[in-house]
Amino acid sequence: MTILNIETSTSCCSAAITIDGKAVAQKANLNGANHASELAVFVEELLETASKNGWTLDAVALSEGPGSYTGLRIGASLAKGVCYGRNIPLIPVDTLQILCAAAQAVAPDMEENAILCPMIDARRMEVYTAQYQPTNLQRIGDIEAKIIDTTSYGELLEKGKAYFFGNGAAKCKEVISAKNACFVDDVVPQAIYMGQLAEQQATQKILDVKQVAYYEPFYLKEFVAAPSHIKGLE
Repeated sequence: MTILNIETSTSCCSAAITIDGKAVAQKANLNGANHASELAVFVEELLETASKNGWTLDAVALSEGPGSYTGLRIGASLAKGVCYGRNIPLIPVDTLQILCAAAQAVAPDMEENAILCPMIDARRMEVYTAQYQPTNLQRIGDIEAKIIDTTSYGELLEKGKAYFFGNGAAKCKEVISAKNACFVDDVVPQAIYMGQLAEQQATQKILDVKQVAYYEPFYLKEFVAAPSHIKGLE
């Protein structure tokens, strides 16, 4: 399959075209949350590249969350637009699973019998997280919004090693101090890691154009607007 992949769940913004699971073109900004201005440009450039190379898109894959409410909304809106415009389906992909794929690319020597624990920052000491098997990246249990303290993952880490990564893991280093806790730095969800996951997901969960109209990202938690601190808008 030839797939346009979109990832906007964190402060990193990226898009990529994959063919049979392999990235053949990509655009990314990993240095700041400018999704509203950058994503459309990235996608337009990638669609031009696809046209020049004679690649016909079969689907759009979208990092579905959890993550930044605003980032997920921007990604979903643009993904829907491409699906409508080209009459192609949407493939939602678990953001935490994408993080696992990124971690394996950054640290390919991770132990095969360890548990993968991706973490996305949910503010304060809370993270969006779940546990995954390293061999097939299948999830163990549910995705949750978890408050991290000194007792977190105690039972898991008594049994063996676990790898923690993502922008929520950095703040947990001093709290999760068991010897079996391993932290992998510089792991961010990116569109280039979505191809194989999207190919697998396409056999299980794919939304046609009619279903795309009702699609909503997986926010996990309801959005709560904070009071404005702009003078005159209090």
